[in-house]
Amino acid sequence: MEVYALVGSSGTGKSHRAIIVAYEHDINTVIDDGLLIKEGCKLAGRSAKREATALKAVKRAIFLDQEHATEVIKCLAKEKPDRILVLGTSLRMVQRITDTLALPRPIKVINIEDVATDKEIKLAQNLRETHGMHVIPVPTIEIKKDFPGYLVDPLKYFLRKKNESRRTIGEKSIIRPKFSLIGKLVITEHAVSQIVTYVTLKVPGVTQVSKVQVEMSEEGVRIRQEIIVRYGRFLPEVGNIVKTNVESSLEKSTGLIVYGVHVLIKSLEID
Repeated sequence: MEVYALVGSSGTGKSHRAIIVAYEHDINTVIDDGLLIKEGCKLAGRSAKREATALKAVKRAIFLDQEHATEVIKCLAKEKPDRILVLGTSLRMVQRITDTLALPRPIKVINIEDVATDKEIKLAQNLRETHGMHVIPVPTIEIKKDFPGYLVDPLKYFLRKKNESRRTIGEKSIIRPKFSLIGKLVITEHAVSQIVTYVTLKVPGVTQVSKVQVEMSEEGVRIRQEIIVRYGRFLPEVGNIVKTNVESSLEKSTGLIVYGVHVLIKSLEID
């Protein structure tokens, strides 16, 4: 199986362009925002756009829920697509999705800037920010039942490859998710720092967290921290436990992609 990645920041029109990218690369299967889609039909999964908050939407999109992930994995095993297109806000996010779903890493990464002009990207961002409009690359009739109480509008599209006279007609769907109606959720660096400190101090042997640096990006976070460890502990083991626990806790509690956790053991505490 060959995996392709379509990468772009939130609201830049990835879902809108996904069908075009898939068509041009002879791909009939797409993973987008928690859904497994084949030839315009939803096969498995639950759309992140159904979630009530942006935080839950991110968790849904990266298949953090094991039951959700298992459903899609089983469907992929049954369908056995030759090629699949995975959408994400970053390559790290795509890799997280492929690892969770037991898929190969992408053989080709396509940036949204490669398939959309600056004007088209700005228009998509404006529609997202001012009207809360989101696109799902599935016909409206396919997803109506999954979005009770939502306004779902169809969007027709036409596809044609070079040197082809025949055009393919398809349909996408436009919705406004719940989380676009209730404002924005902002997770501050201070909140992330508090989570890191709390989780780190729970690790046996760690007596103090002397410094935490948080580097935030649109969908992810990078952590650098300095700790003090009780003398007599095996330092590599303590550092690895801290790293693993912090990464796991942050992803579960915030939905952010953790790009890295760097732990510096600054000194030892001797009783």
